[in-house]
Amino acid sequence: MGDDSGKQPRHRNLTPLRMMRGIFCLIVLVLSAFMVLVYFGFWTATGLRIVSVHYSRVGTSFFFGCWLALWPFWFEKINKTKVVISGDSVPPAKRVLVIANHRTEVDWMYLWDLALRKGCVGSIRYILKSSLMKLPVFGWVFHIMEFIPVERRWEADALKLRQILYTYKDPEDPLWLVVFPEGTDFTEQKCIRSKKYASENGLPILNNVLLPKTKGFYACLEELGGSLDAVYDITIGYKHHCPSFLDNAFGVDPAEVHMHVRCIAIVDIPESENDASSWLMDTFCDKDKVLSDFHSQGHFPREGIESELSTTKCLANFIFVLTSTAVCTYLTLFSSIWFKIYVSSVCAYLTTATYFNFRPSPIVSLRM
Repeated sequence: MGDDSGKQPRHRNLTPLRMMRGIFCLIVLVLSAFMVLVYFGFWTATGLRIVSVHYSRVGTSFFFGCWLALWPFWFEKINKTKVVISGDSVPPAKRVLVIANHRTEVDWMYLWDLALRKGCVGSIRYILKSSLMKLPVFGWVFHIMEFIPVERRWEADALKLRQILYTYKDPEDPLWLVVFPEGTDFTEQKCIRSKKYASENGLPILNNVLLPKTKGFYACLEELGGSLDAVYDITIGYKHHCPSFLDNAFGVDPAEVHMHVRCIAIVDIPESENDASSWLMDTFCDKDKVLSDFHSQGHFPREGIESELSTTKCLANFIFVLTSTAVCTYLTLFSSIWFKIYVSSVCAYLTTATYFNFRPSPIVSLRM
């Protein structure tokens, strides 16, 4: 069976050992995020950006790719969550638009598992609600990685979204841009409201996804279409519970994460806004049926297109990030006072830059 959250027992009990392990992992992840941000991300996203936006993004993708790779390691190797990828064979494309259903608050994290397998985890970017930019430390990370904050009101977002998308047009910049067209995570109450709206407006009645919002999707296509390699349509399902963030942290759920992937050439998506909107609606109707089959059968078709993560590579990356974090922590807490002044200054800058959504512009152009 699929993610019937109220009908199946929890995959694992929350034991004291599992809780302690989860708390330890969270501390490591937050501390490492802070140190990578202050000692590496700050320089790639500001100092390097002064001479080249392209090399700034490449450098930022490398360092935060190392940090993001900790999460799939935690999910799959420590918590023993099984990740099953099915559908089309996924080429390691450099620039793609990813559209996915939004089943729960942590769907976006599991997309790192797929991106890591393709060597693109540092290139992943999200369109996310602006309130998340206020999160301590992580809001700074989202800003440095150039996630796109939106209010989820098209009147307020249209101009800002297109302006930011315009800066992503360089075909040499690595980019996996993730859009959740539903605009929010799925709940039964939201589904009831979505069905009511669909019934009143002659739209399809969907049971496992919400009606997609089409304007943001079309803006991405219109601004980036010529520079994209493909669109990846991903449908996510869980066994047996849809996890919360804390379920992930403590390794309680899910037992399995299933991702069904369709790789779509840009030329196969209609160019006009009305036709592209109809295409997206049809895509979500297909998702609804695929998820119904998943709930009844327990799997998506054509499983096993991706291998498991390499434990050796995951451990090597973990040791690299942990060692770097330990060195940076020592310098911050026990070395010269100048390191404390440096860290305080960077934090002040990141707080201001994130609040005002400010990034430096290149003074000179460096491009080989």
